[in-house]
Formats: sequence, structure tokens, C-alpha cells
Amino acid sequence: MSRLLEGKVAVVTGAGTGIGRATALLFAAHGAKVVVNDTGVARDGTGGDPDVARRVVQEISDAGGTAVANTDTVASQEGATAIVETAVNSFGSLDALVNNAGIVRDRTIGKLDLDAFESVVRVQLEGTFLCSQAAARQMRSQGGGRIVNTTSVAGLLGNFGQANSSAANAAVYGLTRTLSIELQKDRITVNAVAPVAKTRMTEDLPMFEQVETMTPAHVASGHLFFASDLSGELSGNVLSIAGGKLGVYKVVESAGKFKESNDGVWEAEEIAEYWEIISKV
Repeated sequence: MSRLLEGKVAVVTGAGTGIGRATALLFAAHGAKVVVNDTGVARDGTGGDPDVARRVVQEISDAGGTAVANTDTVASQEGATAIVETAVNSFGSLDALVNNAGIVRDRTIGKLDLDAFESVVRVQLEGTFLCSQAAARQMRSQGGGRIVNTTSVAGLLGNFGQANSSAANAAVYGLTRTLSIELQKDRITVNAVAPVAKTRMTEDLPMFEQVETMTPAHVASGHLFFASDLSGELSGNVLSIAGGKLGVYKVVESAGKFKESNDGVWEAEEIAEYWEIISKV
């Protein structure tokens, strides 16, 4: 097997279970020194167990790899800074960051209280921003690096009962696009993965009852692609991974229709009349 991350240092947040764990193990197998970040909380963000990250570190060590555990939260500036400092203090640099940490508190809009909304946004959006900001500062000083974010189908297309997750992950898409533009001059690529996989976050959903072919391992390969030199200068992309099916999400604007009369001001009735033409892609 090729060693795509030989000599590199990587941080994977939310790496104690599921997709994050699979990514940390794969990165280590490809030669990376890995910071396994996880607070060990339940999937709704409650509790905490430092042994969750430590167990993954032990798995990596037992397989001959190199890793350290970190249990700081991604959802505070202090935590994000400490995560990056763990990489630099332990291994001397930071080459790749995978923003994977997330929690689930699904409720329909009528039952979704502000705490459930904000807690998801805090981890999945603010955590991605804070860790990316801390990582970018370090990567800039080194002359480059790679950031891989996590968005979702809910964020890009919407999903019943996930207004909080949809809002957070849609914002992660916008953040990914903007950071890819801003950090290009610093030779830092920023891409995202939109996974569909059976994990502790999704295993109770009806669609996954009889499914064993959409695993964290499928998603980890996408993370490896974007974290390695295989992805070259690709930046600002969102890779969709659902088992063996890969795709790329893109925001597409229709050709539209131009109005010349009345200084180009459309009446609402005209928009209704020409809607099919305006919206045709």
C-alpha cells in the first residue's frame, strides 16, 4: 500500500467513533502522525469520556502508527487553539485538518428549542470555523496545508427534522467556498465531504435498517484524497460519498430570462407567468 501521508501531521476532530475513527486509522496507516480529537460525548452532545479518543490512539499504536489523544472541545476558541497546539507540540507541524466533529439533536421546527438549535450550530459550524481558523494560522506559517470540512445532504438539500443540522451544514458549505478563495494565496486547500454512512449518528434511521454497504471506511477514503497530494490544487469542492457512489455537489444558477422594458423591473405577476423559463436549468 502506498503511504500517501508519509511524514505528515494530521488532526481529525470527532475521531473517537464512526467516520472520524475510520479516517484517523486510515491516515495513520498511510504514514501520518495523527491527533485524535474527541470529547467522548454522547451523540446529543451530553456527557464526556476521555477514553474514547485514547482507545483509538491505542488502536493506531497497536498497528504500528503514531498518534496522540486530545479531548478539547472544537466549540470554543480556546479548545480549537489547544487542538492545533497539540499537533505542533507533539509533532512539530500541522499539514491536514479534518473537521468531522458533530452532534445530533433532531426535532421538527415546532419542537426545536433554541438550545437544541444552538448546540448543533456551535459544534458543527462554529467548531469548523474555529478549528479552520486556528489551523490556517499554523499552516500559513508553514507555507501551506489542507483543510477538509464536513457538510451533509441535509445542509445542501434539506431534510425533515433537521433544521439545526441543515442550517449548520449549509453554512459549512458557504464557509468552505469562502475559505478556499481566501486561503488560496497561502497554498491552503479547503474542500468538504458530504457523507451518507451508517454510524451511531444515523443507525436508528429507517433507511439504514438493512444497509451495511455505506460504511465510515467509504468516507475515510474521501478524506484521504483531499488531505493528500492526490487532490493537487483542488479547492472549494464538495464530494458526496454514499457507499460506492461518489458525486460532486454544485450550486447551479439557471440561465434565467432578461427583461428590457420598464428598466428591467419585474412585476410579481410577470415572475409567476415566466417562472418555468426563469427557473429552467
